[in-house]
Amino acid sequence: MTNTKVLLIYTGGTIGMNKNPLTGALEPFDFEHLLSKVPELNLFSIEIATYQFQPPIDSSDMSPDFWQKLAQIIIERYDNYDGFVILHGTDTMAFTASALSFMLEGLQKPVILTGSQLPIGQLRTDGKENLITSIEMAAARRQDGTARVPEVCIYFNSHLMRGNRTTKQSADEFNAFESFNYPHLADAGVQITYHDEYIHRPLTVHSKFPILNTPLDSNVIIFSLFPGVREDIIRHVIVTPGLRSIVMRTYGSGNAPQSPWLISALKEAYRRGVVVVNISQCLQGSVMMGRYDTGYQLQEAGVVSGRDSTVEAAVTKLMYLQGRYDDPDIIRRFMNQSICGEVSI
Repeated sequence: MTNTKVLLIYTGGTIGMNKNPLTGALEPFDFEHLLSKVPELNLFSIEIATYQFQPPIDSSDMSPDFWQKLAQIIIERYDNYDGFVILHGTDTMAFTASALSFMLEGLQKPVILTGSQLPIGQLRTDGKENLITSIEMAAARRQDGTARVPEVCIYFNSHLMRGNRTTKQSADEFNAFESFNYPHLADAGVQITYHDEYIHRPLTVHSKFPILNTPLDSNVIIFSLFPGVREDIIRHVIVTPGLRSIVMRTYGSGNAPQSPWLISALKEAYRRGVVVVNISQCLQGSVMMGRYDTGYQLQEAGVVSGRDSTVEAAVTKLMYLQGRYDDPDIIRRFMNQSICGEVSI
């Protein structure tokens, strides 16, 4: 890793927080102060440069505008660095990782998001290990000199996971993230073990630079089915002005109530050009709408299977596709394809 350069991008989040002695609340502090808490970084033979969002943002304030800013930062500096590490709050980290995977088409270098559950200045912080190992992975190379993990990832609690396959599973545990439907890309113990067979590499590379896919169209909504869901609310959602897509969280393997009004409403959405994607409320498993009659009726109503996609990947994929295409049939077709390893086909 000699002569390797990594850009460390600080957006905000718990890793860079400090406790206010008066209120007890966590507040962001200066990025240089954060780095001073990790003197181990000086032991790397890696050149680490930094970029800080001013002011740092809470991850709950993350938006497509920030995603575009992040992607632009990476594109503008792409030729100068071998890898990128993004320090990010955990609450929306999986959304950001998913969005960047679609926005950076043809990526050939690591973009690794990480953070922590405890501020890096606290004694029991998980931030140090997450940061140090993320930088090491971002600098890692294969024998032919190419990047070991040329995709957008999340590293947390000793596991490197594909960004668009990962979701936050715990607000309290250090093991905050998991990719339930896809194996880890690497596991860090005494040694770092890379699972090359699961790492995504672009089949065709048109340029040494990734293609920046913007803008994103955020005219999408998520709603979950539940026993007693009301017809008037669902119909009101469907006729929302400007709405282009819905991520509908269903039961089990993609099932929904056999209510005639629900099927009628979904058919109306299809006629209006609204793309409805079926995502299971279960963290693990896949939507299989042909398994039961309740799912088959959704398929007949024009609902698209989200397969084993996470909610975060489905939402950001729709934003990405809506930013490129006006035709809902094209969007439906791409939702049934894997663009960058976000679903199992």
